[in-house]
Amino acid sequence: MSARIEDIAGEVLGRAGDARRFLIGIAGPPGSGKSTMADNLAAALKAKGESAAVLPMDGFHMDNAILIERGLLARKGIPETFDVRGFLDIIRAVRRADQEVLAPVFDRSRELAIASARPIDPKDRFIIVEGNYLLFTQGKWAELDGIFDFSIMLAPPIEVLEERLWARWRGYNLDEEAASAKVYGNDLPNGRLILENRRPADVTLEIALA
Repeated sequence: MSARIEDIAGEVLGRAGDARRFLIGIAGPPGSGKSTMADNLAAALKAKGESAAVLPMDGFHMDNAILIERGLLARKGIPETFDVRGFLDIIRAVRRADQEVLAPVFDRSRELAIASARPIDPKDRFIIVEGNYLLFTQGKWAELDGIFDFSIMLAPPIEVLEERLWARWRGYNLDEEAASAKVYGNDLPNGRLILENRRPADVTLEIALA
């Protein structure tokens, strides 16, 4: 566990006080390490005797059939390709902490979301939400403003994102042409959009977490 994660866990605990439910939002471009940080922060909080759960935004990808119908499949991952209303409903339900919430998860190997695959127990004190657009200032995403008790922005340099995204798509056995289309035709433009249209975070890290 890195010292930085431990520091953030300590800051989160200080902010939370005696709150029964505390929402943490981790935002950043594709390839910035949001999932890794969410898992590590959850582990750090659990090591301190707290209950924590991770809720990824990726489960709210629209189905490929809808994206094909709308001509958006090649741009999967842009703000318009998520079920933002469904995401907002789930986040608000999670914030109330009055019942179990079942959230979808995204299976990247199959490029599809699986409904009701991530249970969030009302007894889980810390909920770590991670996703591209949690601090995005445009469209319905702006309705997330004020919903998180603590926010983290991962904002590594574009060249670092580029390297990590190439590694990601090669890891899925894409050839050079297909990987290039993913990196330069979609992920990096999305990354720039996210970095240029974000609300201030409580913590901003200009690194990419492995």
